Formats: sequence, structure tokens, C-alpha cells
Amino acid sequence: MSEIKVTERTRVKRGRKIANYDRDTIYSILDEAWVCNIGVSRDGQAMVQPTSHWRIGNELFLHGSVKNGLFQQVMKGETACITLFLLDGLVFARSAYHHSVNFRSVVVYAKGRLVEDPQEKRQALDAMLDKYSPGRSAEARPPNNIEMKATAVFAFPIEEVSAKIRVGGPNEEPEDMALDIWAGVKPVVSVVGELIPD
Repeated sequence: MSEIKVTERTRVKRGRKIANYDRDTIYSILDEAWVCNIGVSRDGQAMVQPTSHWRIGNELFLHGSVKNGLFQQVMKGETACITLFLLDGLVFARSAYHHSVNFRSVVVYAKGRLVEDPQEKRQALDAMLDKYSPGRSAEARPPNNIEMKATAVFAFPIEEVSAKIRVGGPNEEPEDMALDIWAGVKPVVSVVGELIPD
């Protein structure tokens, strides 16, 4: 296990007991999740959008249109905040107040590096397809020059990062334990279904 250096931005202030700064744990959450949210500031306004992501080594990759306003801000050097969340269970307590969820989440702060080298860009896009399904990049038609020019690929270093992980049942008040109310966890599982041919 490799601990990540904690910064003022990544130090978990609420829920410190469920904070996690282990690199391998963070990588596993990033790799399992399919969607993240990226946020930047533009003209004093917050902009956030969901997108797919993938990881190569210690970098988190995102792609999108070169004309996308949010990615234009990344190209200008704005620091991005990238978040993702995996829901693992609905936690039912005897009191309304103590209901919760079991989850794994990651927050990354980073400036994005525009991937401009054609070979690195192609390899990054191939890695995205192979996250969908191993070997898919070798099966699909490769992007042509027009498609490559229309696509921006960004690499974000996974250095200023933290995770929060909640597991287990509800936190109950001692006086509520005798109440005749069901308490426990309803697991939530994301499943990739069977292929549907086009």
C-alpha cells in the first residue's frame, strides 16, 4: 500500500473516520467506476459535467470535443475537480436521522495535460475502448484524422486525491435499539448486462 500525501484540499474534514489515502484503494475505485464528474470555474461560475474516464498508470484520462466549453477552461490551465461515486448499499436505521448509504468515492484536484502527441493520444483512446471490453481497440475501426482532430484527450495526475469509504450497518442511538423497526442494509450492485446486437 502506498499512502498519498494529504493536502489542505484533500484532507477529509467531515467523516474523517471513513477517509482513505491509499493509492491502490483509490486506483481500484477509479478503475471500477464508469462515470465521473468534472468541474471547473468559468467566468466566476461553476461548470460541472459527467463524462467517462479511464486510468493509465498514475494519470486519469478524460476525452471530449475540442469545442467543449468546460474542456476549453482545462486547456487554459484551470484546476479541475473530478469526483466519482460508487453506491454499494442503502442503510436503514431505526431513526430517520441515521439512515445513510454505503459508498466509495474519490475526489481529484488537478490541472489537465492536453495529450498532443498523436501516438500517445491514440494509445490513450485505445485504453478507453479496452476498459469497455478488453481487446475492443483492436476490433473497432480506428479514428480517422478528422475524428482525432475533433477529440481532445486530457491526462490528470492522480496526486492531489482522497477517497471516502463507508461500509457496514446503521449508527444507532442506544435508546432506539429496542424499537420494533427493521434496520439493516439493502445492497446496491451495478451489473453490466448481456450484449444487445446492433
